[in-house]
Amino acid sequence: MAGPVLSIRDLTVEIPTRYGILRPVNGVSYDIAAGEILGVVGESGAGKSMAGNAVIGLLSPPAHIAGGEILVNGTRIDSLQGEAMRRLRGKEIGMVFQDPLTSLNPLLRIGDQLTETMLAHLDISRSEAEKRAVAALEEVGIPGAAERVDSFPHEFSGGMRQRVVIALALCAEPSLIIADEPTTALDVSVQAQIISLLKRLCRDRGTAVMLITHDMGVIAEAADRVAVMYAGQLAELGPVRDVLTAPHHPYTHGLMGSTPLASRGRDRLHQIPGAMPRLDALPDGCAFHPRCPYGQDRCKSDPGPRITDGDGRAACWFPLKQEAVA
Repeated sequence: MAGPVLSIRDLTVEIPTRYGILRPVNGVSYDIAAGEILGVVGESGAGKSMAGNAVIGLLSPPAHIAGGEILVNGTRIDSLQGEAMRRLRGKEIGMVFQDPLTSLNPLLRIGDQLTETMLAHLDISRSEAEKRAVAALEEVGIPGAAERVDSFPHEFSGGMRQRVVIALALCAEPSLIIADEPTTALDVSVQAQIISLLKRLCRDRGTAVMLITHDMGVIAEAADRVAVMYAGQLAELGPVRDVLTAPHHPYTHGLMGSTPLASRGRDRLHQIPGAMPRLDALPDGCAFHPRCPYGQDRCKSDPGPRITDGDGRAACWFPLKQEAVA
């Protein structure tokens, strides 16, 4: 059996400050197989996007990878810099950002951006690249692709721009896509179209996808497995159906209980008490224990067990094995 497309092992990202060293990603490990969508979910500041930026080499200094390994198709990439990392982007790893305008050059026609990306990473002629640019727009559902290939980014709607960004991310035939909140800026109907598009392209091309989001509905609709992050660490990892219907970690249980469906019949949505701690003020023991209704003495002094491999595991000393979300 072929190995995973992406393998993250004990990844740690550090940011040195005058108050000490912050770790927005702290000892995270998971794999993504070919054709699989892994949803990475958690509150703002949980470390979701920072992990994705570490994979693609877009950490803003002084943030840096301080430990662990990142492998793409069996090749370690966490030490790559400069031109070596730039060659990897596009060819092996594609990126879909939340705001498509940050990914597209407003001064260049869409076709030119697709063509130049393919010429930079594929051994093809310009005429072949131009043909593939039209085909890429057709594949992501841009109507009249042969005419729209000469349009500028501002001539597309938000949903169509996001389709163009997906075409741009896939045009060099990468094996991994990192999609960071790809539907947040879109209305609900367009969100559903983009999610359906990602799922279809993932299935047809065998592309691995890291889908970063705070939206549990997107996770339920799109992901095969889900990784739940809290305060820079992995709280739970497993098949999406298992994690969403019978979560083992109290934090995941609280997230699912906060959804409208789980809170039906109540006057107010259920909420997790308190707030996620600042990275410079993490409590001793399990980072979630001050908010956890199931915490015990051990949780106050002993960090939870690390998730290193396998599915359906929770970084908790007292997992909720019998509880399910209503």
